Amino acid sequence: MALTVTLATFMEVLDTSIANVALPHIAGTLGASQEEATWVLTSYLVSSAIVLPISGWLSNRFGRKRFYMTCVALFTICSLLCGVAQSLPFLVFARILQGAGGGGLAPSEQAILADTFPIEKRGQAFAVYGMAVVVAPAIGPTLGGWITDNFNWHWIFFINLPIGLLSLYLSNRMVEDFPHLKARMKEARNEKVDFFGLGLVAVGVGFLEFTLDKGQQKDWFGSSMIVTFAILAALTLIVFAVWEWNHSHPIVDLKLLKNRNFGTAIFLQLILGMVLFGSTVLIPQYLQVLLGYTAERAGMVLSPAGFVMMILMGVAGRTLGKGDPRVMVALGYVATAAGIYNLTRLDLNTAFGTVTLWRALQVIGLPFVFIPISTLNYVGVPANKTNQISSLSNFARNLGGSVGTALLTTYISRSSQVHQVALAANVIPGSFAYESHIGRVKGRLMAHGMSSAQASILALGRTHQDMLRQASMLSYKNAFFVLSVIILCLVPLPFVMRLPQKGAKLDPEAMGH
Repeated sequence: MALTVTLATFMEVLDTSIANVALPHIAGTLGASQEEATWVLTSYLVSSAIVLPISGWLSNRFGRKRFYMTCVALFTICSLLCGVAQSLPFLVFARILQGAGGGGLAPSEQAILADTFPIEKRGQAFAVYGMAVVVAPAIGPTLGGWITDNFNWHWIFFINLPIGLLSLYLSNRMVEDFPHLKARMKEARNEKVDFFGLGLVAVGVGFLEFTLDKGQQKDWFGSSMIVTFAILAALTLIVFAVWEWNHSHPIVDLKLLKNRNFGTAIFLQLILGMVLFGSTVLIPQYLQVLLGYTAERAGMVLSPAGFVMMILMGVAGRTLGKGDPRVMVALGYVATAAGIYNLTRLDLNTAFGTVTLWRALQVIGLPFVFIPISTLNYVGVPANKTNQISSLSNFARNLGGSVGTALLTTYISRSSQVHQVALAANVIPGSFAYESHIGRVKGRLMAHGMSSAQASILALGRTHQDMLRQASMLSYKNAFFVLSVIILCLVPLPFVMRLPQKGAKLDPEAMGH
């Protein structure tokens, strides 16, 4: 069962990371600009983000197995449509539908695992699931680069077809709805649909995701478009929260946040998303922009860390029932903070092997955070609410990823400008250090046959480029430092959560109490 639901997750997460690498090729083939091509990513993220918070309600209304298989089928069919696309509008349309299917996968899968396995086995089940979550983005850039270079970008979507078909076959054979889920489905069908709440969450989350994705590119609140979308997102989501809190049959059951475990877990998932997605974006950026790595080579730096996490997921799953999971989470945060802080040692001459090792060290603590939080999520929550729990926790993690990526990208850009000003203050004609540096660069250029005048001009240009690279390097160091401090501040929070009762059995009703 765990392997069955993991297949679809692997397919969905892999596809997201592969598409990032192929964007320049997609833009070139379809005659689009680089900015227009980013809609291939944005459209998927917005669509997926809208479906995530409402997937619990959809599962209750249509049945979890039926909803899950529909999502797998939609994702697979739309992968085929993406692969055969010959124009950017058609590709974006197919990606919107694909995102709708992909957004419903993870919440359904986690709810299936929570209902299928007893508490003492959930850790190992989530470990199998977690392997796909961490391995897919690790191998995605490398695999995407290889496919794009040796075939063409269409194949990054076609490879989903056999996985999707196998997932559909196994899901049909393996996945079943428990009696309490069937009873909940009958209740849900008799309830009046909250169309107003459904519209509010779709519009609000869509506006928010667009604001986060395009904010840095449009200079945030310097753009009237971003200001408008941000205000609309804030107003819509506030109205949505008030409406859902007071509704008798809400689309998203926000009152679950009153549960101490779940409310704490949601916050921790939000921060986990910021760290997991944020660091996965920052490191390849650093390698490609400052060290001149190709996308495929940058992916090769991340891949070993994915396999380290895969091994440690199994260790974390087996360790979970043998001690206080809150201690495991706290120690996981300490290890993660130390690993991220270690990345502040990166410079412009760091070797490939060194970066690969430091990335592997950075992720050692994450399995010991992900597995216990995913398990403690469900403690004290009624069994008929597992669909809502899964959809909200996944939404929090994905939202954290979007917020973290947006904030970190902006921070690096602004911090880099501050460092440029500080470094430029030292570029003073007549300064011994400055003149000595210019002299060395000029001497190397003249040794390659340039005239003194040409070498002088080029030496100035190269010195300016060196200054920009150093300013950017310092901004990345600052970003890693800030991340490590944020993670360290989370160490006490897991102890707010309650422990599950010992001896809980497979009965889904018992699992909710």
